[in-house]
Amino acid sequence: MRPYLRYILILIAFVLLLALAAALEYFGIIWHNDLFAWPYQVKGLDVSHHQGDIDWHMVRAEHDFRFVFIKATEGQDFIDKRFKENWREAKKQGLLVGAYHFFSMQSLGARQANNFIRTVPKEPDSLPPVIDVEIHLNHDRRKVHRELLVLSQRLEQHYGQKPILYVTYDTYGQYIESSFPTHPIWIRDIKKFPTLDRNWLFWQYSNRGRIQGIDTYVDINAYHGELDEFLQHFTTAK
Repeated sequence: MRPYLRYILILIAFVLLLALAAALEYFGIIWHNDLFAWPYQVKGLDVSHHQGDIDWHMVRAEHDFRFVFIKATEGQDFIDKRFKENWREAKKQGLLVGAYHFFSMQSLGARQANNFIRTVPKEPDSLPPVIDVEIHLNHDRRKVHRELLVLSQRLEQHYGQKPILYVTYDTYGQYIESSFPTHPIWIRDIKKFPTLDRNWLFWQYSNRGRIQGIDTYVDINAYHGELDEFLQHFTTAK
């Protein structure tokens, strides 16, 4: 075989392999961040009504997930239609459950807290409440701080745990970094290992997980610590 033909065949094979890898990642069969998240023992999901009807028995039976965060509320009056079912069925399968609230600047923090408290039960061995901060970056920082602080304080007072703040790099830098220095952080980074100027507690490393028991893509997360730390942190089991 002539040398240039060999080089052409090698190039074609390389391009095909790249295309195959891209297709496998696009469809959630593999995910490059799995490599970075591999050292973390404790993995879990976050879900909402977008995942539809979830077979929690299959999720638990086929995968070694330990926890799930479930969307409960948004703003002052939205309640996720799948919340109660997901909370009940995930707990039934032995998963540690927590609820998250999608923060809005369209309503007062106090009213958003009331919506969450009315919806999410106060139960032992539940994960701390989560406030999902994915608002636009053009809001007045002082107003965001005021409403978010009221919401956070109300939830901490009711549930006895400081809320976790779910953030992107943008919302963290704009609203959270200097204003909420002691809150646990759940960082979204689906491209690489997290790079924050403080420790994170949870890391959402994939938004295209393919999980038996769930018909759609689903977010996958890692806990920053060992299994015994996780149990000590969040449960009464020692």
